[in-house]
Amino acid sequence: MAPNPAVAVHDLRIMFTTAFLQYSGSGPMRHEEALLSEGLRRRGIPVRYYTIKQIHRRKLPLGPDVLIAGDMDAMHGALRQLGIPIPAPDDYPERLREFLRREVWTSTLGEVERSLEIGSLPTTFVKPAERRKSFTGAVCYSERDISDFGPVSRRQRVWCSEVVSWIAEYRVYVADRRVLAVDRYSGDESAALDMSVVEAAIAAYHPVAPSAYGIDFGLLANRETALVEANDGYALGAYGIAADDYTELIMRRWRELLESARG
Repeated sequence: MAPNPAVAVHDLRIMFTTAFLQYSGSGPMRHEEALLSEGLRRRGIPVRYYTIKQIHRRKLPLGPDVLIAGDMDAMHGALRQLGIPIPAPDDYPERLREFLRREVWTSTLGEVERSLEIGSLPTTFVKPAERRKSFTGAVCYSERDISDFGPVSRRQRVWCSEVVSWIAEYRVYVADRRVLAVDRYSGDESAALDMSVVEAAIAAYHPVAPSAYGIDFGLLANRETALVEANDGYALGAYGIAADDYTELIMRRWRELLESARG
């Protein structure tokens, strides 16, 4: 495959001498690390593999010229080792509220449970608002659905969302305000996003956005394009994005985090 000239130009400022990718050493590699292995080798960056135990024991020689990639737990361990503050989750950025096309608000799990019990809250989608996900988001019809989350603190902050019908959902991968790829991950493959809405959202988010991120959009039942949620790029899941594009996104965001530590 011929190199992408745009990728080469934008990567001139992203110099890494080594890359560490998470892999247990047995069984299939995660899709994300497989993409990175391909993309990094094409860039001539040596790849080494590590386990989550090595992160927890701080056994990796991390530094300003080292790229590391892995799941959220691994990345948080790497950030702590380097003394870099873990980015606060921002699923629904304030600058993008107009693109939600539905009501979204914060509460506590206890408040939601009480409101469902007395009937003052309609059917609501609920998910954790904190960095560590203690339960999987779900539609809650009554207080009994809250008990299904298990022994979770009722003081935990949660995101609540009006329940809507999605015809299709897509992940849009963005680096330096450029759309690298658009992947449908659920729903009707014939339902296309209104890219003018996506571009407007990217422009609105740009002043405060990470340098590289994923932003999920969907088609509502009325065919309106609406924001599903935003996702930081440092531990971003991949769908059908090409290896080179995904590698650029991960490299760019990690470089930005490293530079933030230098003030």
